[in-house]
Amino acid sequence: MIRVLAVDDERPALEDIGRLLRDSPLVSDVVLAESGSQALRSLSDERFDVVFLDVRMPGIDGLELANLLTQFADPPALVFVSAYEDGAVGVFEYDLRPIDYLMKPVSRARVEQALQRALGSEEAGGRPTGQRVTSAELPSAPVGMTDEIIPVEHQRGGTTRLLDRSTVLFVQAEGDYVRIHADSGRYLVRVALSDIEQRWGAFGFVRVHRSYVANLRRATEIRPEFGGAVTIVMADGSTVPVARRQVADLRRRLRM
Repeated sequence: MIRVLAVDDERPALEDIGRLLRDSPLVSDVVLAESGSQALRSLSDERFDVVFLDVRMPGIDGLELANLLTQFADPPALVFVSAYEDGAVGVFEYDLRPIDYLMKPVSRARVEQALQRALGSEEAGGRPTGQRVTSAELPSAPVGMTDEIIPVEHQRGGTTRLLDRSTVLFVQAEGDYVRIHADSGRYLVRVALSDIEQRWGAFGFVRVHRSYVANLRRATEIRPEFGGAVTIVMADGSTVPVARRQVADLRRRLRM
């Protein structure tokens, strides 16, 4: 069971997320705080497993509070909550370690998903302290209840672009990095292709080659090649090779 601290300076939003947390069977106790300073007092007096933290608040904002929490000997897991998509940018500027990123209005399904992540981290190795976030490691946001916002650094100007996962066509391994091929362009991100395969597998992304994970929901054609291999044609006309040993699995997935 998880003890949760929820922090938001807007009382209606705080009560809404408090209600969703109390309704969860995974949560044993919920404490509400209306400011960063009030949250710090609670954190100094009590132990919490997870903190649901609004990004923009007067006084000590969510990013400053999260930065302070990383200095704790036994920090809680962080779940950021925001009404603004650009709030994800600050998470990476501060090099913080959230396990999830929720967009307001927060749904019951997304709260449960964040709690499941926290519980999974706890069962895997003690407290759910989270892991260092990389650009593809995902602050998440509900888009049609199945999408996710992916912050990636743009090549020009040091800006951060926010991609919908549904706009990603395929992901290609490049050494210690992957190149995300999306509708808006290509982005180099430091993350393992196996992590992409594991975390996005439930959303139509399939490992079809040692170096490629393809979004089958964006595929338009399957072309046979010499020797039993096939090629996937994506919505933008680009192609992804399928290893021969993966062809049978691909056909099974597509019910061919």
